[in-house]
Amino acid sequence: MAEHENYTSYLAEEYVIQEEPFYLPVGDEIELFEVAYSQNLPVLLKGPTGTGKTRFVEYMSYRKSIPLMTIACHEDLTASDLVGRYLLEGDETRWVDGPLARAVKAGAICYLDEIVEARKDTTVLIHPLTDHRRILPIDKRGEVLEAHDGFQLVVSYNPGYQSALKDLKHSTRQRFMALELTHPPADLEARIVQHESGVSEEMSVALAKLGEKARNLKDHGLQEGVGTRLLIYAGKLIARGIAPRRACQVAVTWALTDDQQVQRSVDEVVNSIFE
Repeated sequence: MAEHENYTSYLAEEYVIQEEPFYLPVGDEIELFEVAYSQNLPVLLKGPTGTGKTRFVEYMSYRKSIPLMTIACHEDLTASDLVGRYLLEGDETRWVDGPLARAVKAGAICYLDEIVEARKDTTVLIHPLTDHRRILPIDKRGEVLEAHDGFQLVVSYNPGYQSALKDLKHSTRQRFMALELTHPPADLEARIVQHESGVSEEMSVALAKLGEKARNLKDHGLQEGVGTRLLIYAGKLIARGIAPRRACQVAVTWALTDDQQVQRSVDEVVNSIFE
């Protein structure tokens, strides 16, 4: 217990979010997350790029005053990267806990962002933490860590990028309660864009309209709709004096696709809004 307390104190200084992140709920996701946390249920966040998955986790971490450890998953992520490894120090070796082990000990939220990017043999490592056992085996040390009462595992992925090679295994996904975070309605998205970018209310409404219209192009060659993040980027450029059409071209059109025909389609939407 003393070791857990030391970790909690350390993480409280390093990983507790001090300022409230701006987040506007789209549905009942806050209530559902809080119930999941109270029942020790791991959470899977599903949604397109730029719909606020990471911001939502940060907001819930702040709301519940729980340390947050975020891990960006990638194909080279190993079990040692999560659990820990021995490091050489002079003539001796020293064990250093990985972020997952530290979160387990401290009762933090461990957020694995874009879980499908991680190797399959790495994702299997989290299975014992997602059921009634709530344990993390550390084979290299012959130890089994029991999760602190406050620990919660949260993972995210973008269903739009599913493929035969990069999809979430059913043996993994069926261990989580799933929340779908979608693009917010236009009025809510306008408020988000205005707050985050500093543009006027009128301009934020126009940018939200752009997002709504451009998402309809998904059936015409656009692989994924415009995320709120890109609208915010465009808004930040506009707020600093860049012409709206040019701002949308570099922050939205060119960021979305390299297909010139699709780019022209997006530009037509932009030009119809910002005449």
